Parts: sequence; structure tokens; C-alpha cells
Amino acid sequence: MAGRGGRAPRRGADDIEMDGAPERGWIQTDFGWAELDLASLETTAVLVRAGVDEAGRGPLAGPVYAAAVVLDPDRPILGLADSKALEAEERDALAVLIRARAHAWAVASASVQEIDSLNILNATMLAMRRAVDALNVAIDLAEIDGNRAPALRCRVRTVIGGDAQVPAISAASILAKTARDAELVRLHELYPAYGFHQHKGYGTPQHLSALFEHGPCPEHRRSFAPVRDALDR
Repeated sequence: MAGRGGRAPRRGADDIEMDGAPERGWIQTDFGWAELDLASLETTAVLVRAGVDEAGRGPLAGPVYAAAVVLDPDRPILGLADSKALEAEERDALAVLIRARAHAWAVASASVQEIDSLNILNATMLAMRRAVDALNVAIDLAEIDGNRAPALRCRVRTVIGGDAQVPAISAASILAKTARDAELVRLHELYPAYGFHQHKGYGTPQHLSALFEHGPCPEHRRSFAPVRDALDR
């Protein structure tokens, strides 16, 4: 799922000030995790950057989602913030604006089957990579929330707490969260016994009670301990 495109807006690099010790970031490789050289990015010009974030690493059910957003400085969006700090109505309204005003955006996911076969961290990296690859503009830099990043065809910068600091990451967090919430509402129609439309797959008392009463459905993550426990009962 992707939107907009065309000529990319030109911007200069802007440093992100962090308190305390310098951040450390890690990038996925074929041989494990390698430390990112974040300092080298401070002296490298960046023309086109995307914010990247995920939604749904913690739930017991449903896919993990990721989004990538290239903002258009000529079409600002007020109110961008970490999606977790916003009410559902605010997220939904901002998601509409992001899709309409961003220079480019894309949303992708990794399935429950991929989560169970790869583990949740690797599946999250896969969803992020799919989102960046789905952008219909070329980017110089992907700024990713947290301290772990997938290997991409562009340069990568990890930003701890980036969903609250970097507007493009905030926008990505909103698109990923609203897309995943919509998917869990859809899953509720297929599996109404679990209340997915209310808790969005997280391990609430309501969800755990239904899980142990009815057993897991096909959208439950078998690699997560509470789901395995329900299978063993």
C-alpha cells in the first residue's frame, strides 16, 4: 500500500539532539547485527529522507505492520506525534492528512506465519523493509524508530524515541498503527469470540480469558508464550 510520488522535495540534513551518551544503533546483516556508524551521517548531506516505524510487535495475534513516510515541507501537517500518545480519533484524522499531504508513503506488514517462522524482531525488520521498498520515490536516508534497523538500499539512521521527536517517524507510526487497528477490526469479524476490535490483539485479561476458553485461532502467534500455554491446556 503506497501513495503519492513524483519529484522529491529537497532538504538539508538536520541533526537530532539527544541527551546523555551518544546513541548506538544496529543494522541487520546476513551474519547477525552490526553496529551502525551514526556519527558519519552528521557530516553527510541528505536530500530525501523517510521516517519508518512499526506497530504490533507486542500483541498475541495479528500481523506486525510498518510504514514509511516522506513528508513534503511545502504541505505541513500539524499535530504529528507518537501514535501511542494520541487518541484513536486523532490518529484516524492525522492518517487521512498524511496520505493526502505526504510526498510519499507506504504501509506493509509481515504475517503471523512469518512472525512464527522468523521471530517477531526479524518479522518486524521484514515489514519495515517492505514499507521502504514500496515507496515510489528514491530516498537517501531512512530514519527508523528505535535502535534496530533492517538492511536497506539507502543509508539508515536509528533514533531512539524517534516517534516522538522526528515528524516523519511520527507520521509513519500513525499510518502503521491505524492500518493495523483496521486489520484487527477486520479479524474480529472473522473471529468474534476474542474481541480483537477492542484490545487489538494485546494480552489483556479479556483476551487471555477468551484465548484459554476457546483456544487459539489461526491469527494467534504460536511463538508467543501465552498462545503456546493455551495450546498446551
